[in-house]
Amino acid sequence: MASPEFSRDPYPLLAALRKQGPVTRIPTGNGRTTWVVTGWEAARAALADARLSKDTTRFFADRPSTRNLAPAVSRTMLATDPPDHGRLRKLAMTAFTPAAVARLTPRIQEIAGELAEALATGLAAHGTADLMEEFAVPLPIAVISELLGVPEKDRAAVRRWSNTLFAADADDVVDRASHELSAYMTELIAARRRDPGEDVLSGLIAARDEGDRLTEPELVSLAVLLVVAGHETTTHLIGNGMLALLRDDALRARLRADLDLLPAAVEEFLRYDAPLTVATFRYATEPLELGGARIGAGDVVLVSPGAANRDPARFPAPDAVRLDRGRSTGHLSFGFGPHHCLGAPLARLEGRIAFEVLLTRFPGLRCAQEGGEQGESGDGALVWRRTRLMRGLARLPVTTTEPHAHRDASVGGP
Repeated sequence: MASPEFSRDPYPLLAALRKQGPVTRIPTGNGRTTWVVTGWEAARAALADARLSKDTTRFFADRPSTRNLAPAVSRTMLATDPPDHGRLRKLAMTAFTPAAVARLTPRIQEIAGELAEALATGLAAHGTADLMEEFAVPLPIAVISELLGVPEKDRAAVRRWSNTLFAADADDVVDRASHELSAYMTELIAARRRDPGEDVLSGLIAARDEGDRLTEPELVSLAVLLVVAGHETTTHLIGNGMLALLRDDALRARLRADLDLLPAAVEEFLRYDAPLTVATFRYATEPLELGGARIGAGDVVLVSPGAANRDPARFPAPDAVRLDRGRSTGHLSFGFGPHHCLGAPLARLEGRIAFEVLLTRFPGLRCAQEGGEQGESGDGALVWRRTRLMRGLARLPVTTTEPHAHRDASVGGP
C-alpha cells in the first residue's frame, strides 16, 4: 500500500478490497495475520471496540524487532489503552476545547492572510507557485507551533522530522528522525521549564511538576504527538480539498457566492479524500467477529477511513463531492470512539479559514498543469506523498488568471 500508484489514487484498490467484504484478510509475508477494514459500519465498530488494543508495547513484547524508534514516538497516547489513554487525553484536550479553539480564530485568520499575500507575490512574480509549500503546509505548522511554543527558527526541522516519520522510507531513516524529534522536544521542554510561557507545553509541564500526573517520558511523548498530529491532518485537508475545488469550477463559484457553505464543504472534503488512508495499528486481544470475519487473538487489524468514507452502502455517489450530505453521515476521518481526534475542532477551523481565504483572495486560481498529475516531478506535476498512513500532496502547482485581484479581500468572522 505504499506504491506510487496507491499514493496517487488508493481508491480503486480500496474499492476492490471492499467488494470482497467489509473486512478482508491480506497477505503480509511477516507471519502475522492482518485484516483491512474497508466497510463503513465495520470500521466504525472497530474504532470503538475495546477488544482491539492499541498498546504496541504489549503486542511487540515477545516479538523480536530490529527497529529503533524513540520511545517518545513508539509509545504515544495513540499507542495506549485505558486507563492510561484517558488520563493522557484529559490533560491534552484542554487546549482543544471548542472555546479554546474559537479564541484562536483571529490569529489563524492573520496567519492565513499573511501566507495568502506571500502566495500572491509569488504568483505575480513567477506565474506559478506551489500551494502546498506556500500555504497548506506552513499554516498548520505555524498554528500548532505557536500553541506549543516552538520557535519559528525550529519549525522547518520539526516539519522535516514529522514528514519522515510518515514516509515510506527505510526503517533506519524513520528511526533516526524519531530520535531527532524526541531529542528536540526534550530540549524544548527543559527550556520551557526554565522559562514558562502561556503556551500549551508550559501548561503540560505544570501538570506534571505540580500534580505529578505525567511522567517525564509521557510529557515528551505527548509533546511529540501534538506537534506531529497537530499539523499533518490539517495540511492534507487543505491540500486535498483545494485540489477538489480546483477541479470543479461550479463548486468554487458556489462556495464563493455562499461562504456559509464552507463548514459543510470541510466535512465533505474530509470524507471525499480523507487525510488518513489507514488508521494507526490495532490488534485483537481476544477472538472476535467483525463485519462477518472471524478475527483471531493477536491478529492485526488496520482500519481504513479512506475506504470507509467511500462505502456506497453509507454514502450515495461516494466518489462525488456533494455538500448536501450533512454531518449526520458520519465520516471517519477523525476516527470514532475513545481515540477520536482531539484536534478535530482546530483542524475544522483552520480548514474553513484556509478555504475562505483562498477562495476570496484568488478567484482565478487554477492547477498549473493538471495533465502532469501522473509524473513524479516536473514544474507542472502534482506529486503525492508516499507515506504509510497519510493521503496528501507533496506538491500542488497553481497559477491564476488574476494575480493582482482582490488584494483588499478580508476574511470573515467565525
